[in-house]
Amino acid sequence: METTVRAQKPMFSNQDLVRLMIPLVVEQLLLMTVGMADTMMVTNAGESVVSGVSLVDNINILIINIFSALSTGGAVVVAQYLGRREPENARSAARQLLYAALLAALALMALALLLREHILRLLFGDIAQEVMDSALIYFLLTAAAYPFIAIYNAGAALFRAMGNSKVSMVNSFIVNLINIAVNALLIYGFDMGAAGAGLGTLTSRIAAAVIIGVKITRKSLPVYVEDPFHPRLQWKMIRAILRVGVPAGIENGMFQVGKLLVLRLVTSFDAGVNLAIQGSAVAANAISGSIAGFINVPGQAVGLSMVTVIGQCMGASDHEQAVGYTKKLMKVSYLAMGASCVCLFFAAPALVPLFNLTPATAAIAIQVLRWNSVFTIIFWPMSFTLPNALRAAGDAKFTMVVSMLSMWICRIGMSYLLGLGMGLGLLGVWMAMFADWIVRGAVFLVHFLRGKWKNHHVI
Repeated sequence: METTVRAQKPMFSNQDLVRLMIPLVVEQLLLMTVGMADTMMVTNAGESVVSGVSLVDNINILIINIFSALSTGGAVVVAQYLGRREPENARSAARQLLYAALLAALALMALALLLREHILRLLFGDIAQEVMDSALIYFLLTAAAYPFIAIYNAGAALFRAMGNSKVSMVNSFIVNLINIAVNALLIYGFDMGAAGAGLGTLTSRIAAAVIIGVKITRKSLPVYVEDPFHPRLQWKMIRAILRVGVPAGIENGMFQVGKLLVLRLVTSFDAGVNLAIQGSAVAANAISGSIAGFINVPGQAVGLSMVTVIGQCMGASDHEQAVGYTKKLMKVSYLAMGASCVCLFFAAPALVPLFNLTPATAAIAIQVLRWNSVFTIIFWPMSFTLPNALRAAGDAKFTMVVSMLSMWICRIGMSYLLGLGMGLGLLGVWMAMFADWIVRGAVFLVHFLRGKWKNHHVI
């Protein structure tokens, strides 16, 4: 007698995964250019303006990371309800995400507007008055954009939870166009410097929030926000969102703080009182970080895809497909990032000279980028793509604890040990970062293989 085993229908086809991931790659590339455009376009306004804008951008990155983490929490809850085939609860979660994000943004905006000078001095110490004047203007205008950034991030996360990342990609393109156009008009046309850059950011963020806010209210969508101007808070649903969003927010926030501490170390390298070498380390670190950021984009896009895919699988209580899709998406991450890293390894000697660095600085940057390419291929996806599968399952506290411990012990502690104590300088700092990747990647992999993350519940 012949027996047949009926295979379970996959929740996502390969075409579904491609449609989800490709726009996310483009979106991540576009998002990297928003703050970069402000800094580049104010260069003609003087060094004090550039410095002021750059200082505030470091703070804004931290704030945006918090909004992104909160939105991830909402996306996980919505995705799990969609997996359960409970669209009404998914819509309710979407509504609560929007309100929670807006309340958090208003609180952060009020804090920034009232204490912006104190915040700048606390983080960056004594600042020249001209730099402070530019920073205060830019901080004022970009802080006013926080509620709109929050609305956009929440809306983008909801569309991704539905498996539609094209909307946020198009929106990111529009944001960049508006930001660059307004910047060009106000900075080049009216010589408004930091104020022009700030108004460009504010205008583009308002447009992005309005566009995605209108789209997310369409009742033809599987998940939409109904009657958004009459808030009805559901604290049980908000708590479910925060169970993922708060740990992710703390993790992202501490990660950014760690980067700032390491940056301070890089700028403090004595190098035998050779200030030229010190300047080389700072410049090489900045250029290397900018270039390396682009090869991480495929892994970041796959990680965002995992929130949707694994979240829906876990909502449907289909642990087998959750494991299967995690492995498939990790393969995609390794293949895409592997190709990027191989290209960067061989292209570094040609890319670095484009930044008009001194030969000594260029040599440091090329060395760092080549080491980065090797370690990225092996460890980056395990360290940063894989934990999104755990977060999508609701195991966000574990990723937070592991990431924070690894960051403080390896990335920060070993930076001082290798870079300063052992005299390895910038290479030592990057080696400490690689050690951080190895530790957290190994822990996340073991945790995933053990399978305890399957027992977590968000809803």
